[in-house]
Amino acid sequence: MIGTLAANLLMPVLTAGMLQAVKRLGEEGSFEINDLFAGFKKNTGPLIMVGVIYMAGWLVIGLLVMLLAGGSIAGGLMAGVAGQPGMGAGIGLGGIVIAGVLSILLGAPLLMAVWFAPALVFFNDMAPMDALKASFSANMKNWLVMLVFGLIVLVLCFFAALPMGLGFLVLMPVLYGALYASYKDIFLG
Repeated sequence: MIGTLAANLLMPVLTAGMLQAVKRLGEEGSFEINDLFAGFKKNTGPLIMVGVIYMAGWLVIGLLVMLLAGGSIAGGLMAGVAGQPGMGAGIGLGGIVIAGVLSILLGAPLLMAVWFAPALVFFNDMAPMDALKASFSANMKNWLVMLVFGLIVLVLCFFAALPMGLGFLVLMPVLYGALYASYKDIFLG
């Protein structure tokens, strides 16, 4: 639990460091290890606040999904106890499917808001809420491109996970490069 908490809080800080390294690599052709920790030196508080908002958003989504799934499973069990086991299983599974769809529908806007937020806070000195709004707006304006990008990332994540997750050692730097390139095109264009 502590690791999950730390990961959510530090994700924007570490992302800012990776973006700084990608920026420096693109401009100067090399980067230093210290660049990876640049988020701890500049705008650390606002970056952690982005992580707090991200974590709080997933907490609310998780609670809603658990309430829906738990209620449907309880309803299915009650129907099964009442002598209709087939209907009870259908109610339970239906609720779980609806909870999964709800998780995707509520999680997508949260991910859209957080996608560019670390870059906006770190490079543009934006306040966390303003960065989240700007990130969401940019994703909405480029929804088709971001949808295609997201589907490609899902496929790449599948293949990166096949060799016991070792593919992520290659995929993650590529994704940070893609994040910086998209940030640069959209916000610095």
